[in-house]
Amino acid sequence: MRPIGRHPDSGGYRRFAWTGADVECRAWFKAQAEARGLAYEVDRNGNQWAWLGDPGAGDAVVTGSHLDSVPDGGAFDGPLGVVSSFAALDELRARQVTFTKPLAIVNFGDEEGARFGLACVGSRLAAGQLTVEQAHRLTDGDGVTLPRAMEAAGYDPETVGPDPERLGRIGAFVELHVEQGRALDLSGDRVGIASAIWPHGRWRFDFRGEANHAGTTRLVDRRDPMLSYAETVLAARREAQLAGAVATFGKIVVEPNGVNAIPSLVRGWLDSRAADQESLDTVVGGVERAAREYAAAHGVDLDVVRESFTPVVEFDHALRDELARILGRDSGKDTDLKVPVLGTGAGHDAGILSGSIPTAMLFVRNPTGVSHSPAEYAAEDDCVAGVTALADVLEGLACT
Repeated sequence: MRPIGRHPDSGGYRRFAWTGADVECRAWFKAQAEARGLAYEVDRNGNQWAWLGDPGAGDAVVTGSHLDSVPDGGAFDGPLGVVSSFAALDELRARQVTFTKPLAIVNFGDEEGARFGLACVGSRLAAGQLTVEQAHRLTDGDGVTLPRAMEAAGYDPETVGPDPERLGRIGAFVELHVEQGRALDLSGDRVGIASAIWPHGRWRFDFRGEANHAGTTRLVDRRDPMLSYAETVLAARREAQLAGAVATFGKIVVEPNGVNAIPSLVRGWLDSRAADQESLDTVVGGVERAAREYAAAHGVDLDVVRESFTPVVEFDHALRDELARILGRDSGKDTDLKVPVLGTGAGHDAGILSGSIPTAMLFVRNPTGVSHSPAEYAAEDDCVAGVTALADVLEGLACT
C-alpha cells in the first residue's frame, strides 16, 4: 500500500474518502480478501468486509480498522490495523487452528473525516449515530456532497443508514492500531491494551469582522477578526494546560485571504480532548468565554458551533480483561505479568461501535509518539509483535 495516495512533496498520505486514492485502497482490500478465499462484501454504508465462515451464524469475531488518512498523514494510522488483520489470519492458518466462530476483517469508510469534517462516518452510520439526513448534508470543501462523492466512486448513497442486523451478528470487535503517543515507548512494551477513549469533539469558531485595505486603514479603525482568532488560539493552550487536557486549532479558513486585505472572516476549528467530561467542558467553556471577550474588544462578531462530539468510551471490561488474560505472561509468581493497559485521546471506529457491541483495542508501540504526520513510524519488529498478539487474541476468541 505504500505508494497509494502518497504526496510526492510532503511524503504524507492523502487518502480521502471516496477519492481515487481511497478507491485504490478499497481495491487492495478486495484483492487481499479474494487471495485468501474470503467472502467479500460491501455493506450499505460502503464499509468493506471479508468473511471466513458463515456471516449469518452470529457471534462473529471481527477485526480491522480503516484505510483513509488525514491530510498528509502517516503510513500506519489505520492501515496497520487492516494489514495486521490479514497477516494475523495468515498466522492462524499456519498454526492450523480450528475456527468455531465466524471471523471477519473490516475496512470502515471515512474514519478520519478529512474530507467531510466528521470522523467515523462509516461506523457512525452502521451504529445509527449518524442519520441518513445528516449524512446526506455532509459537504466537502469544494461543495461536493457525500452522496455525490459516493456515486462518483461507484457506490449507491441511497442505501446508507443504520445496520443493526449486521452488528447483531458480531460477538466481539478488536481493533489494532499504532499508538498515537509514547506510553508504550516509555514503558518498554511492544503492545498494549486500550482501557478507554477520552471524550472529544470539534468546535467551529467563526470570527466576523470587516474587510478593508491593509495599507490605508488605521489600526484603531479596524475590525480585524484575525486578532481575536490569534488570541483565542493562545487561550486554548492555556486552558488545556490548566486542565491537564489537550486543545488544538489545526485548521483555518480566511476570507478574502489576501495579503493586503484585512480579513472579513476567520473560521477556525478547535479539537479538544480530556480524560473526563468535566475537564473537557472546562476547557471548551474557557476557550469560548475568552474568544467572546476578545471578539467584543475588537468589534468582531462570533459564532461557535459544535460540529461533532464523542463522549468517554469505556471499552467492554470483560472483553478487555479477556485480552489481558490471553496476552498475559507467566512471571514465575502467583500472578500474571499483564500487558500494559492505557487510555487514549484519539477516536476510533471501535469507540463508535462500543455502544452496540463489545469492543476492544490493541496498540502497537510508536517510538516517537508522532502521528497524523509523515514522520509517523513503527518498527517492523513491533509490527510483527502486534500481528502475533492479534493472532493470539483471535485464536482465543474465535477458536475456543
